[in-house]
Amino acid sequence: DIVMLISNSGETEEIVRLLPAFQRLEARIIAMTASSSSSLANAAEITLDISVDREACPLNLAPTTSALNTLVLGDAIAVALMEARGFEEADFARTHPGGSLGRRLLTRVRDAMRTDNLPFVAPDMPVQDAIITMTEGRLGMALVGTPDALSGILTDGDLRRLVMRGADLATTLVSEAATANPLTIDGDLLIADAEARMQESRVQCLVVTGADGRVEGVVQIFE
Repeated sequence: DIVMLISNSGETEEIVRLLPAFQRLEARIIAMTASSSSSLANAAEITLDISVDREACPLNLAPTTSALNTLVLGDAIAVALMEARGFEEADFARTHPGGSLGRRLLTRVRDAMRTDNLPFVAPDMPVQDAIITMTEGRLGMALVGTPDALSGILTDGDLRRLVMRGADLATTLVSEAATANPLTIDGDLLIADAEARMQESRVQCLVVTGADGRVEGVVQIFE
């Protein structure tokens, strides 16, 4: 095994006491220390220098600047190893399955999409009536048409533009205000792909469709 040991002085007691055991196991020791003549440095196969001219501590005692050096050097080593081993997002996700990172890198769109009570409205419905469906749907949009024949979407942005034009929402039809050719995504793609597409297009929702074009759901991601 390779053992990386970190000690600013190179004489930290709990580390120095471990050195004989590591040497008996013939472990390869890499030291990060500020003292090249310390016990740790002498036992190490490779010594990485984290020394500084002066610590940020007003007393020049607490390892403040040298601690930052250690952090930077550790990050550099980690990044170099990732590049050398061809470490990719999928590898990261396998060891971080929980939380937002794991969700982004492992979850498929169909696992996160909403499928129940989707807000469908008819093209010939007055916008005033469609607003009720949009509100109940809580997606900030309504799907125009049917699951088998989607002709567009009506979004909050479409409504704002109507209001700014002074349009009569009671007489304006959904087909006259809706956005045709809505953005869609395949349910087998990753949530990360959906996020990227939403950010690129500056939208909050994507319609999830199957290979036959049928609406399967809606995926929505909040920042």
